[in-house]
Amino acid sequence: MLSKFFKPRSVKKGSNTPEGSLDSKPAPSGHPLIEDPLLADLDADTVKVVPRDNHCITRKKISPSALKVLYKLDAEGYQAFLVGGSVRDLLMGGTPKDFDIATNATPEQLRELFRNARIIGRRFKIVHIRFGREIIEVTTFRAHHQPEQVSRDRSHKALKNLDSAHSSSGMILRDNVYGDINEDAVRRDFTVNALYYTIRNFLILDFSSGLEDIENHLIRIIGDPVTRYKEDPVRILRAIRFAAKLGFDIEEQTRKPIDELSDLLESIAPARLFDETLKLLSAGYGEKTFALLRQFRVGNFLFPATLDSLADGNSPENLLVSLALRNTDQRLAADKSVTPAFLFAALLWPALHKELGHDLVSTPPGLPELQHAANRVLDRQLQYTAIPKRFTIAIREMWELQLRLQRRNKRSVLSAYQHPRFRAAYDFLLLREESGEELTGLGQWWTDFQSSDADQQLTLANALGGRRRSRRKPRRKRSGNDS
Repeated sequence: MLSKFFKPRSVKKGSNTPEGSLDSKPAPSGHPLIEDPLLADLDADTVKVVPRDNHCITRKKISPSALKVLYKLDAEGYQAFLVGGSVRDLLMGGTPKDFDIATNATPEQLRELFRNARIIGRRFKIVHIRFGREIIEVTTFRAHHQPEQVSRDRSHKALKNLDSAHSSSGMILRDNVYGDINEDAVRRDFTVNALYYTIRNFLILDFSSGLEDIENHLIRIIGDPVTRYKEDPVRILRAIRFAAKLGFDIEEQTRKPIDELSDLLESIAPARLFDETLKLLSAGYGEKTFALLRQFRVGNFLFPATLDSLADGNSPENLLVSLALRNTDQRLAADKSVTPAFLFAALLWPALHKELGHDLVSTPPGLPELQHAANRVLDRQLQYTAIPKRFTIAIREMWELQLRLQRRNKRSVLSAYQHPRFRAAYDFLLLREESGEELTGLGQWWTDFQSSDADQQLTLANALGGRRRSRRKPRRKRSGNDS
C-alpha cells in the first residue's frame, strides 16, 4: 500500500530494487544527505533516510503553523522535525488533524522563542504553541536514563524536584531528561510513530522499522513490550486505537502481553482514562475500537458494567451500543458534532437495564426508582472513567426523559417537548427503537409531532387526553357539640 505513495525510482543495472525504496539499506557514514551540521549527530549506521525525490510529503500538505515553528527553530540553530502520526498519515495519503514537532530546544528555550508558547504537564513536559484555534505540540528529545524509583504514594511536591522517576512496578512518574534524536527515536511508543521529517533537505528519517511496518500493516511497539507497557499502561490502549484507526494488525509480540498486563490500567487516574476513552471511541472508528476492546481484557477496565450486561448475539442492548458507536463514526465522517454524554448514555444503557432488573417498556419504573438506579450505575462507572459532572447531568436527563417520552398524555408530552435536553432524548429514543426495543411506534409519533406546526401539535396532544387527577373530598365540618 505504502509503495504507491513513494515516488518510483529508476532501478540500477543488475539490481531488482529501486533506488530509495523501502528496502534501501541504512545510510552509510558520510551520507551526503545527512552531512548537514544540524544533522551531524544522526546515527548514520542505523537510520534509514528517504530523500525528497522518493516520498510524497510536500509542504503544501503541512499546516502553515507547523511550518512556522519548524522554520523558526531552524533559523535559531535548533534541530526541528515533524514527527509521529502526522508523518505516518501523510505517507499513507491522509490528512493529519494534528502536527507534532520534536526538537533539541528545551521547554524553557521554546517559551523564550515563542510568545504564544505554554509549558504544560509535569510527568512529561510538552509545549503548546497556539496559533488562533490551532495548537502545535512541541516536545524536547528524550534521553536514555536510569530513573529514581519512588513509592506510588509519594507526593507531587516530592516528585516536583525530580526530572526522572518511576514506580516500583516500572510506571514512569517523571520523564524530563533530554537527549538527542537517536535516543528520542527509541523512546517513542510504536515504530509507525517514530518517523521524522525535516525541512532541511526534506528528508524522512526512520530509526526503527516504521516504514516497513506501515507497508505490512503492523502496529509494533519499540523495545520490550512488557517493559514499555509497564512504563505507561495507556500504551495498551494506544496499540488498540491505532490498530482500529489504521486497519492494522497488532504485531504478535506487541499483542501477546496485553491481556496479562491489562490490570495495570487500574493504576491510571480515572480522569486520564476518560480522556483516553474519548480518543478511542470519539475519533471516527469507535465501532471497530469497541470490538477490539471486547476481544481483549482491556474493556473490563473501562466499561466493566457494560460488558457484564451485554448478552451475546443481536440483543437490543448489543445493537444499541453498536448503533450508537456507528452513528458517532458517521457523524464525525460528515464533520458533525458529537457529545460524549450521548455516547456514554448509550454505553451504560445495558447496565441501567440490568440495575433496574427490567426494561422501561413492559414494566416502566417510577422516576425515583430510575434515578436511584442511574446514580448507582454512574457512581460505579466513575471509579473507572471520571466522566465530568456536566456530562453525567446530561446522561441522567436523557435517561429520565425516556420515561416522559413514553407517557401518552398531554401534560407529559408538552412538558417533555420544552425540555432543553429533548432533542438528545428523542435521538436516543429512535436509537432504542432501531435496536429492536418494542416501543409501539413511539419514535414515529414524536417525529410527526416535531414536524407539525403549533396548532397541529396542540391537536395531537389534546387527542391523547390527560391524566385525571382525583379530587379530594371536602373535609366535613365537625359540629360544635363534642359530647
